[in-house]
Amino acid sequence: MTRTRTGAVVGDDGLARPPWAATDPLLREYYDTEWGMPVHGEQNLYERISLEAFQAGLSWATILRKRPAFRDAFDGFDPDRVAGYGERDIARLMTDPRIVRNRRKIDAAVTNARATIALRDNGGLDALVWSFRPHSTPSPRWVEDIPTQSPESVALATALRRHGFAFVGPTTMFALMEATGIVDTHLLDSHRRGSSGVWPPTDGR
Repeated sequence: MTRTRTGAVVGDDGLARPPWAATDPLLREYYDTEWGMPVHGEQNLYERISLEAFQAGLSWATILRKRPAFRDAFDGFDPDRVAGYGERDIARLMTDPRIVRNRRKIDAAVTNARATIALRDNGGLDALVWSFRPHSTPSPRWVEDIPTQSPESVALATALRRHGFAFVGPTTMFALMEATGIVDTHLLDSHRRGSSGVWPPTDGR
């Protein structure tokens, strides 16, 4: 592997990726096929918000490896089903070794399922999240150039909390915006830069 002039890492396949996606096969596959691509739909976005919350304080690789188990444990992140969880379900989840057994995060997933349902009368989760797409996106040459939050992620976190969501801080919401294509923070040399169709390869202006 070699480094490009902007800090991306060129793999044996000749493709440039950020360092975090350059070596682990699971992260590389996720980066190449999912990360930064537009995500729409209530259930899909509810799942992403839930997993970003579970990731707080942990590595994304940990969550990604556990994602199939999370989906199984949380009924495919169907908001209607998770919203109906009671103490018996919480106890089940707290004893499931396949997922992250953090009571506050599990409670937040249930709280957020109920908030997601309540949002249906106010345009829905998809419309709310995507309404915070900025007018331009970062153009990072180096990993250090990538912000960890933005005015839009602060505003999104505030709006979600106002609608009853939990575990949705500005940094977590910026990570959500990156992962779902709302912003493009691919390094300029990355083979994925501009691939989402939401932003052009340059700066999105």
